[in-house]
Amino acid sequence: MSENMEQFLELSVSPLIPSLPDDVTLDIVARVPRSHYPTLSLVSKKFRKLIASPKLYKRRSQLGITQHRVYALLRNRDSGDCRFYILHQKLNSRNRLVIVRSLPPVSSRGSFVSVGSKVYVFNDVDALCIDCASHTAQPIPDMPQRISATPMPSRVANVIDGKVYLIGDSRFTFDRGMSWRKTVMVLDAETQTWEPVIRKEDMRVGPLWSDAVVMEDKICMRGIRESYSIVYEPKENKWEMNEVLNSKDWEGGCVVDDVLYYLDCSDKALRAFDPKQSRWSVVNGLDEFLAAETTQSKWANVVKYGEMKLALFFLKTHDGKKVICCAEIALERRQGGEIWGKMESFDVVIEDGGLFDVMKCVAVTV
Repeated sequence: MSENMEQFLELSVSPLIPSLPDDVTLDIVARVPRSHYPTLSLVSKKFRKLIASPKLYKRRSQLGITQHRVYALLRNRDSGDCRFYILHQKLNSRNRLVIVRSLPPVSSRGSFVSVGSKVYVFNDVDALCIDCASHTAQPIPDMPQRISATPMPSRVANVIDGKVYLIGDSRFTFDRGMSWRKTVMVLDAETQTWEPVIRKEDMRVGPLWSDAVVMEDKICMRGIRESYSIVYEPKENKWEMNEVLNSKDWEGGCVVDDVLYYLDCSDKALRAFDPKQSRWSVVNGLDEFLAAETTQSKWANVVKYGEMKLALFFLKTHDGKKVICCAEIALERRQGGEIWGKMESFDVVIEDGGLFDVMKCVAVTV
């Protein structure tokens, strides 16, 4: 069938489903699992437009049937390109990381955070807002020149109560030598506007952060070159060091229910830091799995994947070649404060693991 004939037929039948009003069709499609949307988009151009429409995802949210989706930023070692991949469940129920071709390459140096169904990108090249419902990217509006025009080798973004806190480092010289100025700006994700207040703090610590998370409405940052963890409390504009948090190299971590988790590749243990108890512990129940599967892993990334659940990405050797794997792990707090983990699924998500580096993982609600 020619394209012109297809367009004519679609115009001649106004409703998406001829026997139903479009608002009823919208409700039906909203209840369909999102994993089937790529197939539905092939039905017609009108269905393809519906699948990409914000109305559909707003209705899904109203019905309370949103889903958690995980995205990974992978850097191709040959080309140097960094692209977004989505953790996609195939029809055979096996998870795979699939490239999102409609999203542009981005710089690997920076910070990537999610608010609802959007991912915010801040680095040395990009300041983007990615809509994960439509897989489109737009520049972040009205970024103040005072920070966007200032050379900053390191930027950290985190989210507290729907607001994106962007912390940038810039170097300056004073009478005792070299130091770093930390500039904090706040973007309201709902209104897409920047708050007028720019907070600055001169510190000897910084820059170059290997990771940053939010616990108890505080931003915790881990230094990449030195052994330090610095904590920023926005309400009081207060900075402090945390020696207990400092005692572990928690790169590639995530926070679930106000507890920080990361994979200790040296000891093959999933570690947890509870800020209320101010102590580290080991997640029980995963010893055999981690010892068997992560023996050769030198890096790992964990990301929150729903309520009391995380996804663990790591590199391993399988049948003589390197592959990237993903394990979905359910978490449970038991009496006495112990945390237990149960592996729910385990898949090879990238076959050519030696060709890629996992730079960052983020989770959204769509």
